[in-house]
Amino acid sequence: MKKAHSFHIPVMGIGFTIDTPLKVAQYGMDSVISLVDDILLEKLRKMYSEKFEVPYNEITDKIDDFRAKRITSYLNLISDLAHEKFESLKHITSEKSDELLAYINMLPNSSKLKTEYLKLTEKGFNVSDVKKWAVNNLTMGNIDVNIMTKVDKDNYKKDEKLPVEYNDAHAALRGFANSKLNSSVVLSAGMNPRLYAYMSQFDDFFPDENGVFKKRIILKVSDYRSALIQGRFLAKKGLWVSEYRIESGLNCGGHAFATDGYLLGPVLAEFKEKRNALKDAIQDVLNQELLRQNRSVPTDGLSIEITAQGGVGTEEEHAFLLDHYNLDSVGWGSPFLLVPEATTVDDVTLNKLTKATEKDLYLSDISPLGVPFNNLRDNTKDAEKEAKINKGRPGSSCPKKFVALNKEFKETGICTASREYQFLKIKELESQELSPEVYQKEFNNIIVKSCTCVGLGTSALLAYGLDTKTEGKGVSICPGPNMAYYSKVMSLENITDHIYGRANMVSRADRPNLFVKELHIYIDFLKNKLEDAKISMNKKEEKYLQTFTNNMKIGVSYYQDLFKGVKDTFEDIKTAVLNELERSEAVLNQIQIDIQNLAVKA
Repeated sequence: MKKAHSFHIPVMGIGFTIDTPLKVAQYGMDSVISLVDDILLEKLRKMYSEKFEVPYNEITDKIDDFRAKRITSYLNLISDLAHEKFESLKHITSEKSDELLAYINMLPNSSKLKTEYLKLTEKGFNVSDVKKWAVNNLTMGNIDVNIMTKVDKDNYKKDEKLPVEYNDAHAALRGFANSKLNSSVVLSAGMNPRLYAYMSQFDDFFPDENGVFKKRIILKVSDYRSALIQGRFLAKKGLWVSEYRIESGLNCGGHAFATDGYLLGPVLAEFKEKRNALKDAIQDVLNQELLRQNRSVPTDGLSIEITAQGGVGTEEEHAFLLDHYNLDSVGWGSPFLLVPEATTVDDVTLNKLTKATEKDLYLSDISPLGVPFNNLRDNTKDAEKEAKINKGRPGSSCPKKFVALNKEFKETGICTASREYQFLKIKELESQELSPEVYQKEFNNIIVKSCTCVGLGTSALLAYGLDTKTEGKGVSICPGPNMAYYSKVMSLENITDHIYGRANMVSRADRPNLFVKELHIYIDFLKNKLEDAKISMNKKEEKYLQTFTNNMKIGVSYYQDLFKGVKDTFEDIKTAVLNELERSEAVLNQIQIDIQNLAVKA
C-alpha cells in the first residue's frame, strides 16, 4: 500500500527516537528505534506500562537471553500502544476528531488521501461515512528498528564466553525477529557476515509465494558498490533487501562513514541508472537459493525501494530528490530533534540545539568505535568527561559496556572511552619515552573518547524524569551540520508544513544547498587527511588521496552539468552554486598538486 508521507524519520542516537513511533506512527509516518541499549528499553517499557496500565514483569539480567527478551517485549508494547492510537484515530465518534484532522492536515497537498477526504466532507461531515473511509484508507507508519552491525560485542556468563548468537547485535536481531512487528530492520555501519548468516534462521525474513514479507531488510549504504556486494551476500542466504537507504557519507548526523570522495548526487544518479540491474541481478541469486532451501519462490518479481537521507533541509530539495532521482522516500533527521512531539530530547540539550551554529557542530574523534562522529560542542557528556580529565582520572566507569570491543589488553574487550582502557593506554604511552610534543598528541588521542553508548541514551531518561543513578546526567547528542540553520522548537505540524512547502522553518537566509554543503564538508575532510599525510606519506596514502580527489572532481563536474541543466528548480541559487562549484574545483586542483609535491618529497 502506498505510504501516506514521502519522508521518514531515521534513527537518531540511541534514545532520541526510542519511542518516536508511539508519537508519530498513528499519523502514517515511518520512524526507526535503535536497539543498542536494552537497559534503556527496559526502563521505558516499565514507564509506559505504568502510564497505560499494562501489566509489567521485569526482565532482569539474571534471566537467560535477557537482552533479546527485553527488546521483544519493548517492541511488542510499542506496537500495541501505537496500534491502539491508530485505531482510535480511525474510529471517530464525532465531527470534532482532532487526531483525524491532524492526520489529514499534515499530509502533502498533492496527497490523494487528502483530496478524497476533502471531497467526502465538502458537503458536510457524515461521521459514519468518514469513519468507514478512514478504516479503509488510512495507513499507519512503520515501526522500524536499527542495528549497528559492528556493535556486536561478545558476551560472557561467569567468565565463560557465550555462543555467538548471544552477541549484542545477534541478540538484538533475535529480539526484533521474535516480536509481533510487521516492519523492517535497518542494518547500518557496514557488513557483518556472521550476523547476516544468522538472519536466515528466522522465517519472517523470507517471502511467501506472493512476495510478502513479515519482516523486511533495509540496508543503509553510501555507494552503489556496497549495495551490490551486501545485497548479493544476503541473497545467497535467501534474504532480500527491500530497501537501499543511501546516506551522505559526511553530511549526516551520528557516525560519519566517509566514502572515498563519492558525493551524494553522483551516487544517487548511479542508483537511478542501475536500479533495475541491481534488482534483477540480486533476484536471480535469491531465487536459486530459495529453491535450494525448498522455500517459496515469489511468482512475480520482488520490488526494491531506493531512499536517501543526509542534509536535506527545504521543500525544494525534498521534491528534487524524489523527482529527479525517482526516490521512494527522503529521510529528515536532525531538524526533528527540535520537535518534541516526535523525538525525545531533554530541555537543556534542546535549548543548546536551538542556539547551535556551524562552529558548534563539528566532526569529532570522540566515538569509541574509532569512526568520525558528528558532535555538539559543549554538550553535557563532554563537560563531564573534561571534569574527569581535570581531576587526573580520565575515562568513563563504563556502566553499560555496549562498545567494549577493543581487545588490546583484555580478551573480553574494553571500551576505549573507559577509565580502565585509558589508564592502561596512558601507562603504555609513558613507557615509550616520546618527545613532549608527540606524547601530548598521543595522550590527547586517548582521552578524547567519550562514553557515547551511555550519553546518547541519557536524554530520554532526563526528559521523562527517570532514574540516572547508573548513567549519570551527561548527554551526548549527534546532530548533522544541517542543525545550524534551525533555531526554534517546532510542532509536528510545523515540521511537516516545512517539508511540504507550506511554511518555512529555516531561520537563516544563508543556508547552502545540500549538495554544496556536503561538498564543503568533504573538502575540509580531505584537507585534514592531507595535513596528516604531510608528516610522512607512503604509496598507499598517496593512492588514497589521489583517488579521493579524483572522485570529488568527478562529483563537481556532475554538479556543474546538473545545475546548468535543471529547469524550474534552484533558479534563485543556480548562479551562486555554479560559482561555488568553480571555486571548489580550483581548490581540488590545488590539493592534487599538493599531493603530487608530497609524493615527490616522500
